[in-house]
Amino acid sequence: MSVGELVKSLAEQCEQQVAGQAVLAISDTSEINLSANAGRLKPDDIGWVGNHEELGFYIHPTLVLNAGSGFPLGLSAVQVWHRPTERLDQRSLKYKQLAIEDKESYKWVKAATASESALQTATQVTYVGDSESDIYEVWSTVATEKTHLLIRASPDRILANQELMLFDYLGQQPCEGTYSLKIAADPRQGRKAREAWIAVRCASVHLQRPARLRGSEYPLSTRLYAVEAQEIQPPAGQSAIHWRLLTTHPVVCFEQALQIDD
Repeated sequence: MSVGELVKSLAEQCEQQVAGQAVLAISDTSEINLSANAGRLKPDDIGWVGNHEELGFYIHPTLVLNAGSGFPLGLSAVQVWHRPTERLDQRSLKYKQLAIEDKESYKWVKAATASESALQTATQVTYVGDSESDIYEVWSTVATEKTHLLIRASPDRILANQELMLFDYLGQQPCEGTYSLKIAADPRQGRKAREAWIAVRCASVHLQRPARLRGSEYPLSTRLYAVEAQEIQPPAGQSAIHWRLLTTHPVVCFEQALQIDD
């Protein structure tokens, strides 16, 4: 069975499971390092990964869960690729000037378009991504009346009709409420186990189209909802827990913010 046939079979099985359900479609990228087996592989099957000194490929699956219970329902899409061994560096390619369709980051848009068939019978779809997917083209193209986005904020953005940048504007919003959160210890980060109190803020915002997209067909601004969860008075020597999320789901109160934060 080819990769394409396997991906098609997975999507068809997922379609049978999601009918009538509100779902989360969670995407992320993994690097499969095959350097130890490079001598036994065909050159066409592999390319550069990681630091461009090791060989392998990348896989970007979209895992679908029931939005209420978190029960896994299948894979709606799987993307597999490798970088060619002759790949130029980003400066040589003028990477920032490339259209999104010509960038590796297009995987976030493609995850949604490739999942459309498998998720067409779901009542609501929320695509969930890490900060790597916080891209204006994603916000402008993926969301529909039935399809939403929930992404961890990455760059501090210019807001339309606001003097403040996104992070400052969000931080100045009134606290909607607080909740307690048990923090697990993480020796790698020097983090101690503790119970943290988290303050929640939210705001409706309009992201301004980045200057790099000037002259494009992307809208001048995109309306989203921003949620901030920040630890109150962390222990001495400990960094405060601080998350910022962006979503197309309406968030105008503490209860809705908690649902997004969870």
